[in-house]
Amino acid sequence: MTDPEHSGPPNSPAPTPPIGLGTPRGPFLAGRPPTLPAPTASPAPTPSPSPYETPKSPPPKGRRTPRPLATVLLAAVLAGGAAGYAAGALSDDDPATPAAAARTSGDLEAVAARVLPSVVSVVTSDGQGSGFVFDTRGRILTNAHVVDGSSTVTVELQDGRRLSAEVIGDDPDHDVAVLRPETARGLHPAQLATPGRRPGVGDTVLAIGSPLGLSGTVTSGIVSALDRDVQLGEGGRQQRAVQTDASINPGNSGGPLVDSDGRVIGINTAIATLDQQRGGSIGIGFAIPVADAAAAARTIIDGG
Repeated sequence: MTDPEHSGPPNSPAPTPPIGLGTPRGPFLAGRPPTLPAPTASPAPTPSPSPYETPKSPPPKGRRTPRPLATVLLAAVLAGGAAGYAAGALSDDDPATPAAAARTSGDLEAVAARVLPSVVSVVTSDGQGSGFVFDTRGRILTNAHVVDGSSTVTVELQDGRRLSAEVIGDDPDHDVAVLRPETARGLHPAQLATPGRRPGVGDTVLAIGSPLGLSGTVTSGIVSALDRDVQLGEGGRQQRAVQTDASINPGNSGGPLVDSDGRVIGINTAIATLDQQRGGSIGIGFAIPVADAAAAARTIIDGG
């Protein structure tokens, strides 16, 4: 069966995907505008059944046998380079809420506008990720797997400026790295959630970063679970994470997960995927709790 997303004229050349970013689907590929169905006449109203007639039961619908799911994989959400795919070990000690909770009524547009100036794109020779300014000296927090051993990287701000940044140090065990840009001018620190304020399951959250190189991308969702035990990378150690259904994809690594008040509650780090080769969001993402990331950052700074 032909995939309608990729249908086109016979023998037409296939579109060239962006280098190093995988093969995006849907809105990232140019294609023909969708064909709208022709309007149909409104069906005649169904007469009310007579009270003297016994209504007929509708015929039973056939049942579908669900297909078994492939093994769930955890993928570090880094665009380009080695993404560090590995089988994920998930603990069910803290199950996700069975039904989606109602979104809070905060002004998410205002929250995004307040946080976006603190978010940067991080570009290395091997790939691209995200990060955010976390203190008044302009230092930037990101994932260790984003910098991947680099001593210097390039950060791109929301206003389009590109700055060179030194990698002060990284902590692969916690997947945290700290960057020092060449200048702190114009850099706005994000507000971190205080240690005593933990998110709750069902709370509204925003994930902000540069998925597939699309800087300043904002997606929304909820906190699906807290203290989820995950194992990142081959031989990676088990650590706790915040689970969210906010859409995060390759390139979101190192970007902030913020609550409805604009406070950073975690660093977006990995997603669960069913396909190692075409990993993408299936609504299960993981973020390092900000308290754990901040503690690791302080250790890096003190030792740097």
